[in-house]
Amino acid sequence: MNDFTMNDLMGLLPYAPIIAVVITVLVVMIAITMKRSHMVTGTISVVGLNIGLFILLGQMAGIVDSGTLVPAAEQLFVIDNFAQFNMVVIFICALACFTLSYAYLADLKDHKEELYLLMLLSTVGALLMVSAQHLASFFMSLEMLSIPLYGMLAYTYMRKRSLESGLKYLVLSATASATLLMGMAFIYAEVGSLAFKPISMTLVDLFESPLLILGAAMMMFGIAFKLSAAPFHMWTPDVYEGAPAPIATYLASVSKVAMMALAVRFLIDTSLLALPSVQMLLMVMATLSILVGNLLAVRQTSLKRLLGYSSIAHMGYVLIVIVSIGSAADSISSMYMAIYAFTSIGAFGVVTLMSSPYRLAGEADELTHYQGLFWRRPVLTAVMTIMMLSLAGIPLTAGFITKLFAILAAVQGTNWFLAAMIILGSAIGLFYYLRVMLTLFKRPKQFIEFDVSKQWGLRTGGIMVIAVTAIIVFFGVLPNSMIEWASLARIW
Repeated sequence: MNDFTMNDLMGLLPYAPIIAVVITVLVVMIAITMKRSHMVTGTISVVGLNIGLFILLGQMAGIVDSGTLVPAAEQLFVIDNFAQFNMVVIFICALACFTLSYAYLADLKDHKEELYLLMLLSTVGALLMVSAQHLASFFMSLEMLSIPLYGMLAYTYMRKRSLESGLKYLVLSATASATLLMGMAFIYAEVGSLAFKPISMTLVDLFESPLLILGAAMMMFGIAFKLSAAPFHMWTPDVYEGAPAPIATYLASVSKVAMMALAVRFLIDTSLLALPSVQMLLMVMATLSILVGNLLAVRQTSLKRLLGYSSIAHMGYVLIVIVSIGSAADSISSMYMAIYAFTSIGAFGVVTLMSSPYRLAGEADELTHYQGLFWRRPVLTAVMTIMMLSLAGIPLTAGFITKLFAILAAVQGTNWFLAAMIILGSAIGLFYYLRVMLTLFKRPKQFIEFDVSKQWGLRTGGIMVIAVTAIIVFFGVLPNSMIEWASLARIW
């Protein structure tokens, strides 16, 4: 009996970083019941995430014991190099969002502590998503990420747009979940297994099965809802606009990284990419995402809506990588999503630092709020400028390297049309990213509605935004370390 218990404990070692976050959730719950303290709750949350991150890095470096668990096809979860890479990105993004939330909630007179609890629960779901290799764990981890987000988006309930954001995300998420479940049911009815690997083993005999194709298509629709890929993007900019700024940051970074990693593992492990119908669906969604995202972003005067449409276009670029090189897409898609997440944190981080949860009229969202920012906040302007350049894919930023790899992936897969779409989308995107930058350098307005404090760079949120900017510039100038690290992100 003792040996069995010890074997069970040894089997949990690969999941130690996730367990650390789960324990943090329990500690935070107990701390809230004992005494409400914004500082204590925020500190415990950040310490717990740091412990999980250090354990994970230690396991990757071989310093911390990661157990001797041999991956099996029927397991619900697997901790491989692909999962570890994306877990590191999720930990870093979650820490950034927590520090931004702490500064954002400082002036909130209502209860602040529950937001950290919701964010921790959602982060546990994200960490499980990147390691899921079974349709049951696919759905459970996805719901664990999504359900806390309803409350997080509507947390600043004194603003109608925040409530609207939470409600719209609830409808979107429910639609996606229902579509995914129906697709899973069709696949299980035809294949007889819920695990990813066994599905690929039976695919040869069921290549033209109408039920399998219908199930795969419905799952693609559900994944597209979650990724906000066109034509399933309709309320995405509304959700971004109404969400509290740090939660919009979380949605653009942690949520997107986790969902894309899960989608990549699902498509590669099940070999559904071999189905011509799935390839065609991905090509159509990628093309529409790039066109719709970029063309509609051109018309936006709201910075958060602009970044929302920009995210739709970037999901299209990653889908092109997946459809072009198939099973080799794990590394490039992981690298692209990591840099996109860091860039989104920088851009939304500026919005967060400029905003307040108690302005009923909204946050520092309109482009006019940033007019002439350079003349009073030059460092903050430099941060936003670098983020826009990275999103546009301008050289000497990390965004250029990832977009270059996306084009190379399309060329490698001889998808010349999709390669042209990336170039066309980047050209359109350059227009509205430059418009944001020009606004920063215009003559300042006489009346300033929103501004940061003079010591913003010394606060935790300010330090984090500057650190993310340094990462984007460093990987843009010296990309070899980023490329080598991302090359390790392989699915077992």
